[in-house]
Amino acid sequence: MSRHLPLRARLALLTALAVALAVAAAAVTCWVLTRNQLREQMDRTLATTGTPFLNPRGGQATTIADICLRPAPPFQRGLLTYQVVRGDGWFCTQQGSSAVPVSPVPVTEDDKAVAANTSGTKKVVFHDATTKSGQHVRVMTQHVSRDTAVSVSRPLDEIESSLDSLATWLVAVSAIGILGAATLGLLVARAALRPVDRLTEAAEHVARTEDLDTVIPVAGKDEIARLGRSFNAMTASLQASRLRQQRLIADAGHELRTPLTSLRTNTDLLLRSEQTGRSIPPADKERLLHNVKAQLVELSDLVGDLLLLARPDHVEGRPPAEAAALHTAVERAAERARLRAPDARIVVDVSPWYVRGEPAALERAVVNLLDNALKFGGPEGVVTVRLADGRLTVRDHGPGIAAADAPYVFERFWRAPAARGLPGSGLGLSIVARTVADGGGTVTLEPAADGPGTIARIHLPGTRETPPG
Repeated sequence: MSRHLPLRARLALLTALAVALAVAAAAVTCWVLTRNQLREQMDRTLATTGTPFLNPRGGQATTIADICLRPAPPFQRGLLTYQVVRGDGWFCTQQGSSAVPVSPVPVTEDDKAVAANTSGTKKVVFHDATTKSGQHVRVMTQHVSRDTAVSVSRPLDEIESSLDSLATWLVAVSAIGILGAATLGLLVARAALRPVDRLTEAAEHVARTEDLDTVIPVAGKDEIARLGRSFNAMTASLQASRLRQQRLIADAGHELRTPLTSLRTNTDLLLRSEQTGRSIPPADKERLLHNVKAQLVELSDLVGDLLLLARPDHVEGRPPAEAAALHTAVERAAERARLRAPDARIVVDVSPWYVRGEPAALERAVVNLLDNALKFGGPEGVVTVRLADGRLTVRDHGPGIAAADAPYVFERFWRAPAARGLPGSGLGLSIVARTVADGGGTVTLEPAADGPGTIARIHLPGTRETPPG
């Protein structure tokens, strides 16, 4: 049932229960300790008030014989009752008065044992009893002579009335304490959960308006403050993700507009030629078809790059990275680059190196580096590729990259001012950076120090031999 209550009500209820248990334990302990103290005090009273009466004249045997015959003195009527007990169970009770009748106290086995002196060194016993009239009394039995003992009893009414009053007060105080604890717990829960209420309102506001700029004021270092900082970090991450998504869509739309516009223009020319009957010269028509094909290839590459970049970093069900031969991926990428630029010279010098990754993704990353080198180094230039100890370098001999442009080359759709007129979508190096990051490596692009050109450097952790498994 408590699961259906609000959190602050559950906190108040738990606080009240905890206080109730503590107050109940304290009340019971107090009552038991008071009861024991009162009984010990009564036992001392029986011991001190009963002994003088047993021997008023110094003759113990005479005193014992006179106990049952003489009436109780006025000072002890209704307070103390004397009985003579023998070891065989016989007893007699002190005579009372017409105003205060005396009711006999049942003799127990302990009383007879003390009278017969069969309990060893145990000369005195204390116990509770109930008289024949139903009165609860406290009894002290003391051995006084051969086979004889005297029992002194006193009513427990005064103790029981005091304990009843104490129990009433303890119950009342406990009830007030529990009620106050529940009220205080509710107030404390309301104050403690006020930051949670603000967090809930902020989350509902974000869910309702999709406003990711919402920030919760955070103060302190407790769990609530940590929750608030986590919420702010989450909304900031979502906002950054949304901005990246919007930027990707805008950049993709911008990159798609040019080939789509060119395709539409060329297609309109071909359709108008067919509709009007004005034939296009064969050379121009062939050039238009080649342009259409090139633009379709460019669109296909762009869509493929976008799908690759849009793929999440961790996809459930994707097979784990396997041991991949980086040197093999470099050699295959070089062969593909030679097919794209048959007039270029690509020099490859690689040594075995095995890394964790997807072979196809590694090959695609190296191809993108080679395409970038061939594009800026010229279709007939020289590109040098070296792989040693996990360090891959791709060097071209083009005009090089400006130092101010180096920090931005791996951003999506970014192009240097000098490359705005060259083909490409600006996604190739972004794919390279992502592939290298997935493999736990680093990639940089910097001007060559020993002449014109640019050097791309990749470092991927791995081994010279095929790792087991």
